[in-house]
Parts: sequence; C-alpha cells; structure tokens
Amino acid sequence: MTAAPAEPASAERAILMRGITKRFPGVVALDDVSLEVRKGELHAICGENGAGKSTLMKILSGVYRPDAGVLEIHGRPADFGGTRDAERAGVAIIHQELNLVEDLSVAANVFLGRERRTPLGLVDDRAMEAETARLLETLECRVGPRTRAGSLRVGDQQLVEIAKALSLDASILVMDEPTSALTEAESARLERTINRLRERGTTILSISHKMEEVFRLADRITVLRDGRHVRTVDRAATAPKEITGWMVGREIAEHSFHEPRPRGEPLLEVRHLTLPWPGHPRGYRLSDVSLDLHAGEIVGVAGLMGAGRTELLETIFGVSPPTWTGEIRLAGRGVRFEHPREACAAGVAMVTEDRKRLGLFPDLDVAGNVSLCSLREAVTGGFLSRSREEALVAGPLRDTGVKTPGPHASIMGLSGGNQQKCIIGRWLLTRPRILLLDDPTRGIDVGAKAELYGLIDRLCRQGMGVLLTSSELPELLTLSDRIVVLAEGRLTAEFPRGRATEHRILEAATGS
Repeated sequence: MTAAPAEPASAERAILMRGITKRFPGVVALDDVSLEVRKGELHAICGENGAGKSTLMKILSGVYRPDAGVLEIHGRPADFGGTRDAERAGVAIIHQELNLVEDLSVAANVFLGRERRTPLGLVDDRAMEAETARLLETLECRVGPRTRAGSLRVGDQQLVEIAKALSLDASILVMDEPTSALTEAESARLERTINRLRERGTTILSISHKMEEVFRLADRITVLRDGRHVRTVDRAATAPKEITGWMVGREIAEHSFHEPRPRGEPLLEVRHLTLPWPGHPRGYRLSDVSLDLHAGEIVGVAGLMGAGRTELLETIFGVSPPTWTGEIRLAGRGVRFEHPREACAAGVAMVTEDRKRLGLFPDLDVAGNVSLCSLREAVTGGFLSRSREEALVAGPLRDTGVKTPGPHASIMGLSGGNQQKCIIGRWLLTRPRILLLDDPTRGIDVGAKAELYGLIDRLCRQGMGVLLTSSELPELLTLSDRIVVLAEGRLTAEFPRGRATEHRILEAATGS
C-alpha cells in the first residue's frame, strides 16, 4: 500500500507541542519535548518502551496534564482537563490497552458516555446499533453490534476500540499500537480505513514498533528516547535501521538463530485434540489437532484471528472448559488439567496475549506481580519478607530487561512492554519445562524484542520447550524450529525451519 505524499513544510499546522514535561513518582517521563504535526499527515512516533511515546499522546488527548509546556491545536492554545475537552477540540485516541466494559454490548461501548437519545430522552439503542454496524463494516469487521464485548477475542476488541474513536469524527486521531493485536489481514483492513481518513483530511499520529508499517504509511517520523526528543525526519530521508539506532542509541543486530538447537526428549504430545464450541455453526474451536514439542525446541503456531491459536494454548494450560477430547501427554504421562495451578505444578507456564485482563494485578507493585506464583520462596516465619522478595525478583527483572524505578514501583506506571516483561519474569520464576507464549511481544519495541528473542533462545538451549504464537509471521520465522499452521480450528500444515516461508504459511492459514 502506498501512502499519500508528505505535505510541504508550509502546510497548515494541526498540532504544536512545545517544551512538554511530565513527571511521575521516581521518573521523568517527558523532558522538554517539542513536536509539530502538519494537517492531514500521518506522523509516526517511535521509541523504545518507556521512551515517553504513550505519555506524550495521553497529554495530547487529555488523559494527562503536562507539568510544563504549551499545547496548541489548529493554532489555538489548548489546556485539556480531560478526554472530553480533547474530544470537543477534535482529538480522539485509540489506546494500546483495551478499555471496554466487558458486560456491555459492542454498540453500548462505542457510545459509552455519549449515548444517542430519542425525542423523548430515552436511550436510542436502534440508532447506536445501526451506526456501530456501519463503523464496523467500514473496518470490515463481522462482529455484531449487540455482541457482549467481553466475549470477543483481543483482536476484535481492538477493532471495537477503533470503531469507538472513529465514531467521534475527530480531525486528529491518535493511534497507540493499533495493529498490535491484529492479524495481517485485519491490519490491511485498518490501513485501508486510515487511507480513507487521510483523504478526508484527518491528521493521524501513530505509535508503532513495526518498522514495515511505519515506512509504508508515515509521512514523517519522530523518535523519542528516555523521555527526550531525538529528531524528526521525513520518511523518504531515512531507513528502518537508522530509526532503530536512534531509538535505542545503538545499532540493533539482525536476529539470527540458525545455529541448530540440541533437540531433546519429547516434552509435550497432543493427539487428536478437539474442543467443542456449543451454539456456534462450526461446532468446534479445535478439531483433531495433533502436535509434538521437544526439549530445546521452539514450535511456532501460525494462523489468522479465530484460527484457534489461543484456544490451543489455553486447553493445554487448563484454562478452557474440560470438555475437550483427545490426549495431552507431558513427558509420556497423560494429563487433563482442570485449572492452571495444576499445569504450573506440572512444569507448564503460559504468558497470555491479553496482559491487562489476564496477566496484571494492578493493586500489586512490580515485585508483587513478578513474585506472585513463587511467594513461598519469599516467606519467612509465615510472613512475606520484603528483602527476600526483592532478591527473588531481581534476576527476572534483570534477565527480561524491565525498566522500572524500583521493585516496589506501581506496575501500572510501567509501559506496556515492561509490564509484559514482568509477566514473563513471573513465569520464569516457576522454573517451567514447557513455556506457552501467546503473542508475547505484542506492544514491545524492537530493542526489547531483541532481548526477549535472545532470552527465549537461551532458555531453549538450556532444555526448555516453547510453544509460541505470534501475529507477526517474521517473528515466527525468526524463532521457530518448526511451524504448525491452524485454519478455523484445524491443523492444515507443518513446516520445518528450512521450508517455512510467509507465502506457504499464509496459503495454509487461508485454506488456499
């Protein structure tokens, strides 16, 4: 897809941020950052996790107030006291972290706080559902407006968040990792929507760690590092490797794990696994799926949204209802976990795709979140020892590269990528033999990805087996020794590293 050409330097200015500073306890998130965005352009904001990207965009959209600095929207000074003020000024944001009310319908979420009313003042559900259906059709999303939001998978929830922002008809749209939970097909649909918005003159700011996406869509690119503005450049005047170098302050080596990993004994055997789906026309989420995982091996699981990738990992881990048929064997012993604690005790760990709903405990600090599954090791005389807990979590925080003011900082004060690394560190403390990773690098920058790739490779070389799903095919091709492909709940292909290509995987994933 070809992006529209960048506007000339004389183009009308949509946004001016000058000298923006924002502090949180123990950390300066933004330090004297200035940014200028032209009307109608797509301006990419790049940086590592913790660089200040999301904080800057939250100031623009009224979530935070800056401690210092000036904000102008279309040439007028702006001092937003909340998101409603920003929306009235024509600014809408699509957050990386999902903010849906799970027990409400899709339409009710899209118009939450802005409900349509009948002439008698009653909530006009029919009008909201009709408009929601139109917005979802624009996104080429098949979710019904009356569907309960909590029943949707992460990718569909992300599309609902995007529909909510589009419903505001904003002149400035902020997208914080909008494609992080989307498949390639869904990302392509969103890009078509983005191009339609740009044709209407909408100004778009996009935070993204996907360099291919940035260089396909952006007119200009701004790089932040450690809360400071590094530089702003025209897309045509730079290259992905240069951008990543500015982001981390060093060159990022190409990821290559072609040196064979020693393959050990079978750790996991799945035979003819079928998971029913009552009430659905298809009748099953998984059907007759068989695969193996050996010690020292990474097996990638590819497939489009709804293919059954997450359901496969959840069934192995004991999350899904115990209605499945087939056989799951660990080290040759048949198992049927009815709760994740049973899987954990058997040496199986799982990092979920939705860290906010299923991974984080917002009332606990960083140390509390990391030590949660290993608290017995931090207890003395029946009481939690802070010093033992700090010593316990020091290794995982170091090994996963978490950026935090300290072990007792708020977990919700960390960037999304650092939160994800805390969750991975939590499971590593349980010393698993099998690690199930469900899209583990979603929302993580290129530098952090390199660290996690190296960590996963080291763990496998030490004898761990990893079952990995990812919405990014290059990630699967980089890490996996073998790749299995799911399509609508069925296993349609398996490729060794030497035969796996994006084209072959997509053919198997689409049934073509």
